[in-house]
Amino acid sequence: MAFLKKQWQVVSAVTTEVDLAFLFLRIITLAGGFAWLFVEPLTASEKGVFVQALTCFFVYSVTCYIVIFFQPGRLKNVYYVSLFLDIVFLSTLVYLEPHFEKSFFLGFYLLVCLHTIYFGLRFGLVVSSFCAFFYLISVSPLFSQIQWTDLALRVVFFYLIAVPVGLLSEKVKREKETVENLNMKLADSLKNLKLIQGKLIESEKFSALGRLTADIAHEIRNPLTAVGGFARRLDKQIEKGSKEKEYISIIIQEVTRLENILVDTLVYGKAARFKLEREYLAKPISAAVGLFREMCREQNISLVENLDKNLPRAQIDSAQVQQTIESLISNSMDAMPDGGVIDIKTGKEEKNDALYLTVSVNDSGIGIPGEISSYIFEPFYSTKKIGLGTGLGLPIVRKIMEEHRGFVSMRNNHDKGATVTLYFPHQTEEEANMLPCWEYLGCGIETDPARSCPAYPYFGRICWATAGTDCAGKAEGICAAKIGNCKECSFYKMINKFLPIYSGKHRKT
Repeated sequence: MAFLKKQWQVVSAVTTEVDLAFLFLRIITLAGGFAWLFVEPLTASEKGVFVQALTCFFVYSVTCYIVIFFQPGRLKNVYYVSLFLDIVFLSTLVYLEPHFEKSFFLGFYLLVCLHTIYFGLRFGLVVSSFCAFFYLISVSPLFSQIQWTDLALRVVFFYLIAVPVGLLSEKVKREKETVENLNMKLADSLKNLKLIQGKLIESEKFSALGRLTADIAHEIRNPLTAVGGFARRLDKQIEKGSKEKEYISIIIQEVTRLENILVDTLVYGKAARFKLEREYLAKPISAAVGLFREMCREQNISLVENLDKNLPRAQIDSAQVQQTIESLISNSMDAMPDGGVIDIKTGKEEKNDALYLTVSVNDSGIGIPGEISSYIFEPFYSTKKIGLGTGLGLPIVRKIMEEHRGFVSMRNNHDKGATVTLYFPHQTEEEANMLPCWEYLGCGIETDPARSCPAYPYFGRICWATAGTDCAGKAEGICAAKIGNCKECSFYKMINKFLPIYSGKHRKT
């Protein structure tokens, strides 16, 4: 029973009102045929032939619907076969009736009408031709009794039914497809709106957290500075080896840790002023590596640079990028207490129809446990022991990348260790001289200093990936917020009309 119920649900999903009309017509034909046997005065031989015809009709109809029930994917193939059998059945009925005035021929019109609705105008014209051919054969013994005008009119009506019904059917199908497409676009728009709403809520939470932490940090900073200052003065006056000296050392150590937490909190909470300039990523990477190379050597860690020399310059703030690399190297070192390898590599990657310059920091450490992978970028979440980390390293990295209009991802390696990849959106100098989005769309961002947009003034040719619905943060672009889906934007369509993108080539418009 469970199988039959499931199969019935599958069949219901692929059938339409026209399929029910086919079934209803067969039931009516069968019932009417047997009723006609008792009403019409027929000879014994005629009744025998008629009963055989109805029996064949019943058998192949039941067979057709059994096949449809167990193999609904063959629905149309079954209709092709049943159409031929139905035409033969109707021709038999017309042939058995010795009078031209009888109404069995009307069944041909029903076949033409239903199959034209189901399959369309062209197929309906083919069915009309078959019906006309078989009808003429079935009434051929009566040609001497028939006015040619009556016969011609009946045949012409096959086509007069097929043409308007076919045109109407195709119009309905086109309108149905249009409605389905609109529903799909509406579903996509709702999905994008939910995504934008989620990003907006996250942004508002971050903004509120930033204001709160900044206020708390400033309130704590002044008394903490006083405590630290007095502790350091006392440390100079107390003799070594005493209990007081040990207590003062602990106070200084904890004050220093709290000061580091406050610094990270203020960095994370405040809106830093980024100055993006065209610069090679190798510059801040090399500066960061230089600071850690000796420490890595002491911990038996190999620090390897695999930098692409052909990588173009990116729009970056070198100091902020250096800070992200330093944070990632520090995390990798903590993940390899027994030594290992840190491999820093640069490259290119295409995402969302835009080119990104990438910096990957790969280590051979312990990796990221699956149960915490979704929390590593949350503020104040740390896998380190209490006192060894603030839980703001990776959140600051993510914030810096978002300020660069890019994003950061982390994954575990197949063998061991983890890889963190920074994605910097790249617009070539050649593209920078082409028509930007604000001029094409006329949003006026370039003339209104009171407004801001992440795409202005550096990313006017890849705005959907830096300020639109395909960016890592919330959609802040003026037009993107209105459209709700950058792929529907005329500027996006214009830019991406001439793909392929970045297999060593650049778009031209």
